[in-house]
Amino acid sequence: MTANKILVGLMALFFIATSCIFTVTETEKAIKFEFGKIIKSDYTPGLYFKWPFMVNKVKKFDNRIQTMDSKPERFLTAEKKNVIVDSFVKWRIGDVTKFYTVVSGNINQANLRLDQIIKDAYRAEFSKRDIKQLVSTDRSAIRKILIESSSTIAATLGMKIVDVQVKRIDLPSEVSSSVYRRMEAERERVAREFRSQGSEAAERIRANADRQRTVTLANAFRDAETLRGEGDGKSAEIYAKSYGEDIEFFRFYRSLNAYKKTFSNAGDMIVIEPDSDFFKYFKKLQ
Repeated sequence: MTANKILVGLMALFFIATSCIFTVTETEKAIKFEFGKIIKSDYTPGLYFKWPFMVNKVKKFDNRIQTMDSKPERFLTAEKKNVIVDSFVKWRIGDVTKFYTVVSGNINQANLRLDQIIKDAYRAEFSKRDIKQLVSTDRSAIRKILIESSSTIAATLGMKIVDVQVKRIDLPSEVSSSVYRRMEAERERVAREFRSQGSEAAERIRANADRQRTVTLANAFRDAETLRGEGDGKSAEIYAKSYGEDIEFFRFYRSLNAYKKTFSNAGDMIVIEPDSDFFKYFKKLQ
């Protein structure tokens, strides 16, 4: 019996000792209550003591970065056009006491409150800008403004905004179809303009090429005729000079050429007086 009492006593002491100790890790925030009243919340990672049983209670909360992925929402731009925005927010617990007091430390409830804050911030900023600014130039500026404007309100919930990002900005389907049709018509217009300019340039190049061809052929013909005339003149000069040196030889040479052209084929025939000048040199050869 004595041993059993000692064992029970040791177990009771162990239970009391463990109920007096709690730890806080780097990924946690903790609040200590005394009879239901918050008495401390600024715990750093480490080992701490508390009164056992109902005197002190400790609640722990996840201190890691949370992601609130919002559903796509419609917003009006400065042009009074609807855009569908798909975004997300990164946040973590800032003031754990406010977080517990305002949203009861509930992550889902905190996301619902934060979602409304972010949507109001989007609505305010998008109403100041047109679609072109939203899609291209002002993305980083909008992000910075959203973080600054939402952080102030989120701080009242005990939350700290880490980042706000727009995943996608789309036009509604009915607007997208209209925009795509306008874009298609514009591209068709530009294409027709390019084709027209190309046809004009092609005609200009073709006309220039034809003109150059005509000029080149004319110049070549002129040069050829000049060379041919010079050649004929030179030939005539040489021929006349040679003819003057031995007239009888050149008469004989011309007669031979005439015989060659006249009787070029085996069946060629000519009817002429035998004593004509055409057969002058034939008679001499006989």
